[in-house]
Amino acid sequence: MKNQPSDLQNIAALTLQHYNQRADDFEAGTRDHDVSQNIGALLRHIEGRPPLSILDLGCGPGRDLKIFSALGHTPTGVDGAARFVEMARAETGCEVWQQDFLELDLPAARFDGVFANASLFHVPSSQLARVLGQLHATLKPRGVLFSSNPRGANEEGWNRGRYGAYHDLTAWRRWMTDANFVELEHYYRPDGLPRDQQPWLASVWRRSEA
Repeated sequence: MKNQPSDLQNIAALTLQHYNQRADDFEAGTRDHDVSQNIGALLRHIEGRPPLSILDLGCGPGRDLKIFSALGHTPTGVDGAARFVEMARAETGCEVWQQDFLELDLPAARFDGVFANASLFHVPSSQLARVLGQLHATLKPRGVLFSSNPRGANEEGWNRGRYGAYHDLTAWRRWMTDANFVELEHYYRPDGLPRDQQPWLASVWRRSEA
C-alpha cells in the first residue's frame, strides 16, 4: 500500500492526537500489564554485559523504562506523543526523545537492544522498510530487536482513531529478513491461551552484519 506525503502526515498527526488526548486513560489502563515475558525475551538474547543500553521505541508513559532501570540497565525512551514524553520523563527520570516514528533521528550503533512493544504496527507498510533500516543502524553489531504487534492478515488502515498495519508471521519474517535481521524466536500472546485467543505476535531478531 502506497501512501502520499500528505497521507503520511495525516496518519502521524491523527494517531498521535489520539494518544495525546487519551494519555491519562492509557496510562491507567496499561500500568499493570505484565510484559515480563517480552522483556525477558529481549534481554536473554543480548550478548553484551550489563548495564545494557536499551531503546524503548514507543515508550508511552514510561512503564517499561522503569522496569529496565530497576533491572540495572540504561534505557532511553522515544515516543511521538508529547504528553507521553512528558509523563515518561517525570515518572522515570530517563532520557526520553520526542520523535515521530516516520521521522526518526537515531544515533548510529548506540543500543544493545531495541524494545518495540506494541509500537511498530503503527508504521504504514510503505514506510516499514525504512524504519526497520533505521533500527538496524541504531543497534550495535549483533544487537537485538524485540517486537510485539497485533497480528492480522496483512491489512492496514484506521482502527478507532489510530492507524495500524496487521501482519501475519510469514509477512513479518519477510519484512525483518529483508531489513537484515535474523530470527531468534517468536511466540504468541497472551501465553497459555488457544491460538485464536492470542492476538499478539512477539518476535526477537538479531542484527545481521551481512
